[in-house]
Amino acid sequence: QVQLVESGGGLVQPGGSLRLSCAASEDGSIFSINAMAWYRQAPGKQRELVATITSRSIRNLADSVKGRFTISRDNAKNTVYLQMNSLKPEDTAVYYCNTQRPTAWGVLEDYWGQGTQVTVSS
Repeated sequence: QVQLVESGGGLVQPGGSLRLSCAASEDGSIFSINAMAWYRQAPGKQRELVATITSRSIRNLADSVKGRFTISRDNAKNTVYLQMNSLKPEDTAVYYCNTQRPTAWGVLEDYWGQGTQVTVSS
């Protein structure tokens, strides 16, 4: 099993920046070969995918955050980051780190962090 711990959320004014971090408690050789993702969930809305990064650092971003957010990873630190710039009030949400690992039966199992609150408000 892997434990994910997010940090870096907070209150920021529109146009500001935040960097979220997600540290994974597992052997680095396992972390480095697996994809990681960031999701977010705003009040009253479904959880949505924000960004993904593969083991080879191929990135994918939701259209709503392209040009503003960047996802990256540091395999030496077992950590994935979400750099958020030009934040808007609609970015307000709880942000979750996610990864998947195969079970003994080969089925992919989701692992989630506890979430970190991001509030964009003046």
